Amino acid sequence: MEYEQELLAKTNTVVELIEEEEDFNPAHLAELEKKHKPERIIVEFNGMWNYKNAKLPWYWKIEQQITTIDGSTFPMYYTNMRSLLAEMVRKSEMIIFNRCDEVRDQLNTYRRNIKAVNASADVIFEDANGEIDEIFEEDLPYDLNSEVIVLDNQGYGIWYLDSMDHLERYIGKTIQFDAMVLRPEDFPDNYFVPGRMAMTCCADDMAFLGYACEFAGAGALKQKEWVRVTATVTKEYWEDYKGEGPILHASSVVKIKAPKDEVINFA
Repeated sequence: MEYEQELLAKTNTVVELIEEEEDFNPAHLAELEKKHKPERIIVEFNGMWNYKNAKLPWYWKIEQQITTIDGSTFPMYYTNMRSLLAEMVRKSEMIIFNRCDEVRDQLNTYRRNIKAVNASADVIFEDANGEIDEIFEEDLPYDLNSEVIVLDNQGYGIWYLDSMDHLERYIGKTIQFDAMVLRPEDFPDNYFVPGRMAMTCCADDMAFLGYACEFAGAGALKQKEWVRVTATVTKEYWEDYKGEGPILHASSVVKIKAPKDEVINFA
C-alpha cells in the first residue's frame, strides 16, 4: 500500500523506491543518505527478496528489526518458502502476526515455528480488535498434571520453547526425556546440559537445545553420550542466562543407546 502524501508531508518523510534487488546495496543507500541527510531511516524490505543478501553501509546502525506477517497466509509461505521466511525473522526483535481473526486455533503452531528459528523474538498476534493474548496450555502434547511428564521428540522441542515464556507452568514439575550430554568446560563439576540437536529450517541450520542440569554424577558423564534424564524443573539464577531461567535437578540419569532420530525437526 502506498503512503498518503499528506502523512508524508506531516511527518517530514521522503519515500525512495528501490525496484530491483541488486540496487539495494551500500553504495546506492549511501547516495540516498547524502541526498536527503535524514535523521533516521526506515527500511521496508521486500519480503520476496532474500534478507540474507541485504547489505547496508558499514557505518549504519540497526536500532530495531520488526517483521510483520499476514497470519491468514502464513502456512502457505512457511510450507513453500521456509528458508526465505527464516532469514527475515532470524534477527528480528519482534514478530507481529496480523489478520489472525480466522486462525486462532493455529497460533500456537505459528509461535513454535517462529521460536524454532528465533527463540528470543517477541511474538505478537493481532486480530481486528488489537493484540491477542491467549493461553495455549490446552494445546500442549503432554499432560502438565502427570506425576512425571514424559517428553518424546516433539514434546521435548515444545517443552523447551514453551518453558522460555511460560516457565511458571513447569516449576516443581518432574520431566523425563532422552538427551545428548554436553559438558561445557566452565561448568561446575556437578552440572551438565542434557539436550537435543534441532533442525529449525534446513540441514545447515542446526541448534543444540538444552538447559543446565544439576546431577551429583555429572562428572562421570561423557560428551555426546545418550542418557535418559528424570529431573525436577526450578527457576534459578544462572550466569549464562544473564538472569533467572530453567534449571533442572536430576534424580536419575541413565545411559541409553542413541535414538533412531537423534535430531528434532521443527518443520
